[in-house]
Amino acid sequence: MLILASQSPRRREMFDRLGLDYRALTSDADETITESLAPAEYVKTLALRKAKALSSSADDVIVAADTVVALDHEIYGKPIDYADAFRMISAFSGRTHEVYTAFAIVKGEKSYVEAVATAVTFRALTDQEIDYYIKKEAPYDKAGAYGIQELAGIFVEKINGNFDNVVGLPLCQLETALKREFGITLFSFAKT
Repeated sequence: MLILASQSPRRREMFDRLGLDYRALTSDADETITESLAPAEYVKTLALRKAKALSSSADDVIVAADTVVALDHEIYGKPIDYADAFRMISAFSGRTHEVYTAFAIVKGEKSYVEAVATAVTFRALTDQEIDYYIKKEAPYDKAGAYGIQELAGIFVEKINGNFDNVVGLPLCQLETALKREFGITLFSFAKT
């Protein structure tokens, strides 16, 4: 069985879009990181913790992921309130930031983790646009306070890398890793 260790509606939508037969479970992994890590190592650590926190049978394939946004060596997770969301979006205005998503795959005793980075450039934004966006979308469950597939897509001037990575799960890289490391594909779990 394919298990998606995520409470993210966007990751679930991606699996649904592919027509996969899977179970979505929430991992109770500790997401506290006290040491200073580079963004790629940060998300890899959390994704692997999430995947390994779920117990499963040897035949189950567990996929977990974690996403952060980084700008000038600062990691932007999910905003805690309006002011935090406004601070984040303002920081990205007229600049290029990186979105890092790591996915972890666990099957039996074997595990694999990989981080993918995508550069996203926002056009210059007004305070009014940022205010409207936050009030309309309430992006408090999104790393960096935005969802590229939603209203914030109008902020994006340019993207360099995998679009799905910015949404929260780089499907191409996940499929490649499943084939190479485990000899299976996502479509092995297609609904019949």
